[in-house]
Amino acid sequence: MLKKLVVSAIVATFSLPALAGDASPESAKAIAMPFLKQLVAENQKAVAEGGPESAIKVCKEIAPKMAGDISRKQGLKLSRVSLKVRNPLLGTPDAWEQKVLKEFEVRASQGEKPETIEFSEVVQEPAGKYFRFMKAIALQPGCVSCHGSSEQIPENVKARLAEEYPFDRATGYAPGQIRGAVSVKQPM
Repeated sequence: MLKKLVVSAIVATFSLPALAGDASPESAKAIAMPFLKQLVAENQKAVAEGGPESAIKVCKEIAPKMAGDISRKQGLKLSRVSLKVRNPLLGTPDAWEQKVLKEFEVRASQGEKPETIEFSEVVQEPAGKYFRFMKAIALQPGCVSCHGSSEQIPENVKARLAEEYPFDRATGYAPGQIRGAVSVKQPM
């Protein structure tokens, strides 16, 4: 089953349009949105086949592989980041991403719909000039089995999360809240 999931994720990854040096919000969304859609589809499939505990493997193994494949193919960095990380090695935001995530939370608290929140800009960093883009990830109702309150997470999922992610902070969310963001960083 995992092998089928990985193969379908890789096939979807390589059907994405190339940015071909185009640094714009539209081109970044052309990468981020199919990635998010594929991730949702893989999670839904895993849950349908093996319950919420099965989705952990999607987020832990398949999503980083998809992001890595896209990053290599497109010549950029695609990642998922959050202020409350589950995997500190892969999900910890850099300073720019932290600032944007905090701004996303302010925008959401002022009534902006999380699923519409995004931001982009060109930044100068010590290593060069980059086009940066982030798209908020709103927590979906089905995601509370892994990211909800303690009462919403089944015991078998809690045990698996504790085993896989000993430093997990990515719980306590309600549907519609900003869970994190997809981040695109493209050299210019």
